[in-house]
Amino acid sequence: MKRLLLCGLLLSTQALVLAAPARAQQSWMVGRWYGYGQPNDKSQMWIGTAFADGKFHVLHRQCIQGKAIDHTNDGTWSLKGDIFTIRIEKVDGEVLPRTDVYRVLSHSETRQTYRHEATGFVYNSRKVDGKFQMPPCDLAS
Repeated sequence: MKRLLLCGLLLSTQALVLAAPARAQQSWMVGRWYGYGQPNDKSQMWIGTAFADGKFHVLHRQCIQGKAIDHTNDGTWSLKGDIFTIRIEKVDGEVLPRTDVYRVLSHSETRQTYRHEATGFVYNSRKVDGKFQMPPCDLAS
């Protein structure tokens, strides 16, 4: 009985150790990230929040003649090696599922660069704190 208990304890400890690198790899991604540029609009801004539970929220802002047009995306994210996948569940609160795959080109605790695999568009973002606000459109457009 002691051997069975010891074996079970060793196996569960090994599973925790093997899972730790995956969590550590994703931990740099958690937080708020600010960037700008979309394939058809280089001036569009966005703030994306990646939560530790694998969920995300993105606020996109397009500036037209000094006025902000905002859109949101909500869903889940994952990171396996250098492949960053987001599964959009809702756009502006409406269910519109889609999956986007990106390749992480470089990252640090404060900056990241990644490429959308389908379009080849390269995104750059920097980590911002919870108080950060996007610049107003009259300064950006």
